[in-house]
Amino acid sequence: MKKINIKNDQLQIYKRENSNLWQLKIKLPKKKAIRISSGTKILIEAKKIGIQKYNHLLNNEIKKIQIDKTYFYKKIHLIESENLNKKEIECFLDTSNKYIEFNKKRIKKSNILEGRTVFNLFFEDSTRTRTSFEVAAKRLGADLINVAVKDSSINKGETLLDTMTTINSMSPDVIILRHPEEGISKKISKIVKSSVINAGDGSHEHPTQALLDALTIRKKFKKFKGLKIAICGDILHSRVARSNIEILSTLGASINIIGPKSLIPLDLKRKKLNIYYNMKKGLKNCDIVMMLRIQKERIVGTHILNEKEYFNQYGLDYKKLSYAKKNAFVMHPGPMNRGVEIETNLADDISRSLIQEQVTMGVAIRMACLEILVNNRDKYGS
Repeated sequence: MKKINIKNDQLQIYKRENSNLWQLKIKLPKKKAIRISSGTKILIEAKKIGIQKYNHLLNNEIKKIQIDKTYFYKKIHLIESENLNKKEIECFLDTSNKYIEFNKKRIKKSNILEGRTVFNLFFEDSTRTRTSFEVAAKRLGADLINVAVKDSSINKGETLLDTMTTINSMSPDVIILRHPEEGISKKISKIVKSSVINAGDGSHEHPTQALLDALTIRKKFKKFKGLKIAICGDILHSRVARSNIEILSTLGASINIIGPKSLIPLDLKRKKLNIYYNMKKGLKNCDIVMMLRIQKERIVGTHILNEKEYFNQYGLDYKKLSYAKKNAFVMHPGPMNRGVEIETNLADDISRSLIQEQVTMGVAIRMACLEILVNNRDKYGS
C-alpha cells in the first residue's frame, strides 16, 4: 500500500492494492481517524481534496469556541482597574476559563477574531506583556501589527497625536498601548474609533496584569474573601500595585502594603489598607506574597537603600516567607531583579512560586479581553 504523509501525519493519502482511487486518512488531535475516498485517481487532485477536507474538519473544531455576546462588562475600552466593579472583574475571569483549557491543546487556533486587526503599540520596553498580547491575538485569528516605536516617525519628530491619527485611519479594531505618560490611554481612547487596552501608563495603572494576577489567585484558592495578600516593594512607582490593590480589594481580599517609607505613596495612606515598613509584621498570616520590581528608571530624587541593604530588609527569601502562613505562595509580575527583590531559589521553587503560572494566565486573560472588547465594539459601537 502506497502512503504519502501530509500535515505531520494528520493527513495521509494512500492507495489500496485493489483500488485505483486515492484514499484519505484524517486524524485530528485527540480525535478518531476517519477514512474516506478522494474520488480521484490523480495524486495532485487527491492532495487538494485531502487538504480541503482536513481544513474543513479542523475549522469545525475551532468554531467550538464562540463569542458569548452576553457579557456583564459593557464598555469598549479597558483603561483603569479603579472603575471596575466586582461583576465586571468576574466577567473577565469567567471568560478566561475556557482559554485556560484551550491553551493546553496541541493546536491552539481559533477564528473568532478572523479579519480583525490588533495594533501592539509599546513606547516602553516590554517582553511579557507585549508577547502575551501577541500570542493572544494570533491564537484568536486576528491580524496583529507590532509597531516598532524606535523605528517609527515619532523619532523623526512626529507627535503621538499624529501617530494615533495615522493608525486610526487604518481602521484597527483594537489598540494595545503602553506609554510612560500617566493617563495617556484614556486620552487616546477619546480620539480613535477602535477599542483601547491600557497595557501600562507610567506609574498609574496596568489592568490586565491585575486581572491575570486575580485569575492566578482564583485558580489556586477558588476564592478571595478571607485571603490576606501582601504587596511588597516599590509601591510608589508601581502601576501593577495600584491595579492589584483596586481589583483584589474589590474581589474581597485584605491587602497589606509593605515597603520603605520613601516608596509608599501618601495617597494610599488615606485608603483602608494595612501599611507596614518591615516584612515580619507585614507578612504575618498572609496567604500570598506579591513582590514588586524596584523601578530604577522611575526613581528620581528619592532616597533608597543600596541593593544589598534592600534585599536584607525587603527582599523575599525563605526566612522572610516563614513570617507568612505555612503554605503561602509567592508572586511577581516580572521582570525580576533576582537577589534584590527575591531570592533565586525561592523564585524557581514550583511548590511555592506562582510566577510561571502568572505568565500562563496572562495569555488566557488577554484572549478574554480581546474577545469581550471586540464583541462590545460590534454591539455598542464606538
